[in-house]
Amino acid sequence: MVWAARQREIGVVTEIPIPHDPNFLRKGMVALVGAGPGDPDLLTVAALKALWAADVVVHDALVSPLILALIPAGCEVISAGKRGGNPDSTHQADICDTLVALAQANRRVVRLKGGDPFVFGRGGEEASRLAEEGIPFRIVPGLTAGIAGPAYAGIPITHRLVNANVAFVTGHESAENSGFRLGEAEQDGSRVDWETIAQTFPVLVLYMAMKNLASVSQRLMAGGRSAETPVALIQWATTPEQRTLVTTLGRVVQDVASCDLKPPVIIVIGEVVRYREALAWFADVTVQPGG
Repeated sequence: MVWAARQREIGVVTEIPIPHDPNFLRKGMVALVGAGPGDPDLLTVAALKALWAADVVVHDALVSPLILALIPAGCEVISAGKRGGNPDSTHQADICDTLVALAQANRRVVRLKGGDPFVFGRGGEEASRLAEEGIPFRIVPGLTAGIAGPAYAGIPITHRLVNANVAFVTGHESAENSGFRLGEAEQDGSRVDWETIAQTFPVLVLYMAMKNLASVSQRLMAGGRSAETPVALIQWATTPEQRTLVTTLGRVVQDVASCDLKPPVIIVIGEVVRYREALAWFADVTVQPGG
């Protein structure tokens, strides 16, 4: 079997052979597979091998339709979308129950997750449940949007002249996260100490932060970050629909509202954002406030 890799810039289709591995995904086994942020070209070979070996694929809402199109005919496909605040979202406990039931029915199961399963993807919870049930599983890492999104926007999340560290932080906290705490501050219902983060990390990459953006930006500035700190918001990262808004910490809430930017969005905060002007290479849309 081969995969026709899309080469947008030069219009060439390259056929990449994927070795058949009958032991990659056995009956009664679950593979937690990272689908990456959206561009099918960013799938790993291991992810493709898992998809082609599967009897059933249980996928997240944000998995690209172009990636779902790579699932072989005859494979059962189950949507298990979770969208924050949507009452129709699939509950995490139900997803875990589904994975267990499918594996116990001796199916080859792929749990296809956007980005990387273990980066704010709740893959750890699913793997823990499988381990408790004695179900064999494997993890197939994927490119997380917090790395690939900025790269497609021409923003290096580390640069020798800017930062020696970077923080990946979720801006969406569930009440189920009761064991997670960074620092001792607990303001506005948040267990993340944004003031300490503001003082510690020159570059921040925020996941799922749009709902709480006003509070997060205010707390970062309260922690000492300048209102002029550059901020980039990358919507639908790595896809043909990618849109990027560059603003500042002091104006981010106003500018987001003026251009009606909605999730899914990755947010980069820090001086590395300034490199986009010189390094932008991907044909995304630069969003103008008010546009």
